[in-house]
Amino acid sequence: MEAIRPVSRTLLRDRAYLAIRDAIVAGEIEPGAVVRDAVFAELLGLSRAPVREAFSRLVDEGLLESKPQSYTRVTPVVAADVRDAAAVVGAMHELATRVAVPRLFAADVETMRSANERFAAAVHAGDVDAALDADDELHDVLVRVSGNRAAAATVARYTPLIRRLERRRFGEGGNCRSAGLHDRLIDACAAGDTDEAVTVTAEIWRGLAALADEPDRPEAPPASGPEAPSASGPEAPSATEPEGGLPADAAVDDVEPATGVDH
Repeated sequence: MEAIRPVSRTLLRDRAYLAIRDAIVAGEIEPGAVVRDAVFAELLGLSRAPVREAFSRLVDEGLLESKPQSYTRVTPVVAADVRDAAAVVGAMHELATRVAVPRLFAADVETMRSANERFAAAVHAGDVDAALDADDELHDVLVRVSGNRAAAATVARYTPLIRRLERRRFGEGGNCRSAGLHDRLIDACAAGDTDEAVTVTAEIWRGLAALADEPDRPEAPPASGPEAPSASGPEAPSATEPEGGLPADAAVDDVEPATGVDH
């Protein structure tokens, strides 16, 4: 049984972190909702220790806030925080682009084109998950080729703060990022035009920072009837929850509004 080895605690911590982070970014756990380590430990089939470690990391990254001996809850989407995150992430992408463009192979450019085609199709179909996944794949090519691990870590840390707002704007009738800007970026990369590629990258991230200044649109009235979801808490995750999110059978009552004390 040499192939059977204990699962390391680090992997369990990361599993908890990714699942909870993705649920927050996707809006499955709404801003202001209290999160409890015992509840998520049960949902994820883990002990409480890796969940607590995940909570601590998410507090550091601005997706959770905690008051000792009182509560841990999801932070609101704050425009200033989104602008700050977009400025930092944009600067890292500009740095990665400047380094990566001279190193790109034809296969890298084709990967970017393919990702942009999927991005455009997903935006047209209104599929925010597929659009953001394709967008990540496109820009990750440049981060990967740059070989800058510090830039990659910074992008990974702060992008979720921006994604929360992107998802909200998409749901309000927005269209995420422009596939046209992506086309310009890819053409510049294919031509080896580093300056143009950096210019377009900066334009993309300025546009994301501007999302924070757009006023929220009025929400649609809630559905009527006994099956309408409660307005006081998040809906139960879909049965088609993507890998990395919370289990499909997680119940609405497992995440509470921020009115109680986290023991």
